Amino acid sequence: MSKKDIIISEDQAFLRMARICSRKEYSPFDISQKLYRLGFSSEAIENIINKLKTENYINEERFARSFVNDKLLINRWGVKKIEMHLKYKQLSQSVIDDILSEYSNTELNSSLQSILIKKWRQVKGESDYEKKGKLIKYALGRGFKMDAIIQCINNLNLNDNDIN
Repeated sequence: MSKKDIIISEDQAFLRMARICSRKEYSPFDISQKLYRLGFSSEAIENIINKLKTENYINEERFARSFVNDKLLINRWGVKKIEMHLKYKQLSQSVIDDILSEYSNTELNSSLQSILIKKWRQVKGESDYEKKGKLIKYALGRGFKMDAIIQCINNLNLNDNDIN
């Protein structure tokens, strides 16, 4: 008998998801995906998620705050990339906007600046122009906005003689 063949009740699924949610923050979308893989109907999934929400195992704002904090401070992602991932997790736009508004531009710019300085040392190129192009592409991939990237590069005044 494989793991897929094991059938569990809604109450058992609730207890399993409560145990999972007590260890780590999950979005309602993540939990619904887990329950779907266990073979539950959409109605049962909705019931379990609502019960998890009422007992405060799942909280969209708490999940979003934790996610944003981790991605900004640890992974050093930009706002656009974080917002895209939160939308993928099917969080409401109002929750996303509220959480992202808590972080100031100075925090984001200092994060961007440290990323650009570190990457400048690693980038290979024929000229400063080519290296700056690669730097811009890298920062865009990290989810930073183009105007912030250009402004930061200009403020750093990067060239081959600087930052060794």
